[in-house]
Parts: sequence; C-alpha cells; structure tokens
Amino acid sequence: MVRVLYVEDDGEIGEWITKDLTDRGYEVIWLPSGNKIDSYISMVDIVILDIMLPGLDGFSLGRRIKKEKEELPILMLSARTAVEDKIEGLDFAEDYLTKPFHPDELAARIEVLLRRFQKRNDILDIRHLRVYSKDMRIVHKQTNEEILLTGKQYHLFFYFIRHLNQILTKEQLYESVWGETFLEGDKTLMVHIRYLREKIELNPAKPTIIETIRGIGYRVKL
Repeated sequence: MVRVLYVEDDGEIGEWITKDLTDRGYEVIWLPSGNKIDSYISMVDIVILDIMLPGLDGFSLGRRIKKEKEELPILMLSARTAVEDKIEGLDFAEDYLTKPFHPDELAARIEVLLRRFQKRNDILDIRHLRVYSKDMRIVHKQTNEEILLTGKQYHLFFYFIRHLNQILTKEQLYESVWGETFLEGDKTLMVHIRYLREKIELNPAKPTIIETIRGIGYRVKL
C-alpha cells in the first residue's frame, strides 16, 4: 500500500483529502504542521505539502525533506497561485497544484509522480517488501529496515526479480544461480529457499512472496 504524508493545517480540507485518498486505497498520515515530519519521512512514498503552515512553512519543510531524502517525491498543494510561489515551490518539489482542485486531478498527479520515481529508482513493491533493483537492496516497508541476505540468497532472490511472474523450475534456478548441473534429489536449492523465506516472508510457513508450484518449481509474482 502506498503511504502518503500529508501536511495541512486546515482541518476541513485535511479531513476531506485524507478520506478521499484513503477511499482510493492510499494510507494517509495527516499532520497539521511539520513539527513531527522527521519521524515519518523514511516511512512514506510521497509527500503532499501546504505552504501556509504553523511553524516552518511548506517551502522550508520541502527543502529540508529533499536534503534528507532526495528520492522522495513532493507535491505542493496550496491556495497561493502567484507565479513567484509556483517557481519557488518547483525549485525543489516535483509538482505544484493550486486550490481549489478536483480530487481526481490530485490522485492522477500522485500516480504520475509515483510512476516516475519508481522507474527512476528501479523500485518494486512486492507485498511488504520494497525492492531496489539497481542497488540490490530489500527493505521491509512496515519497519523500514533493510533485509540483509547472504551472497547466494541475493543471487537467488534477484534471479526471481529478473523473472517476475514466471514459473521457474528447480533446474533453471540451480543452474543459473550455482552454475552447475542440477542433480535430482539435491536439497541445496530447497534449503536456500527455506532460509530465504525465513528472512523475507512475514510467515515463512505460509509464504506469500516465493510461491511453491508443486511438481515444477517456484515463482515470485507482483
């Protein structure tokens, strides 16, 4: 689920946007000011910022966020329509939407930014995992902790990632990852799959990421 950090001090607007985005399937963290923003930056996929806020304004908050997490997209949402404000906002933010607006437009702009940033960073979301293919990193989205694998586990997992949605035979997996001919009865692959599941599955006894395709092999699907 996509997490949105929404900073808006107007209670009526904040409640309306939070409900609308929640109804569309987003998880929304709504803050009335930027005072606690640092606690949430690492947990979210996109930030929506008003400009006129108590304490630090949206411009200051946006620049601070970009210094800490450059790859996090920011959408400015403000009643300020002056060209100067838009230019200042777009100096660091990816988009600027003025009030009043239609909620469908806001949702469409969010989706555009998410697609753009996921493509830029080669990011895949698979259940509770966020996979950074380019950097070969795996992050648990619920805890924001990186999941560390052994060398063979990395090779095995990212072979699945390169072949998403495909059913892979035991022979394919073993010969691609180990570079040797698979011998029927060899338990090496099965053992590594079990250890890999212990690290990446919420419940290794009931895996939802690495599926067993009985009699054939395994599959990871989006």
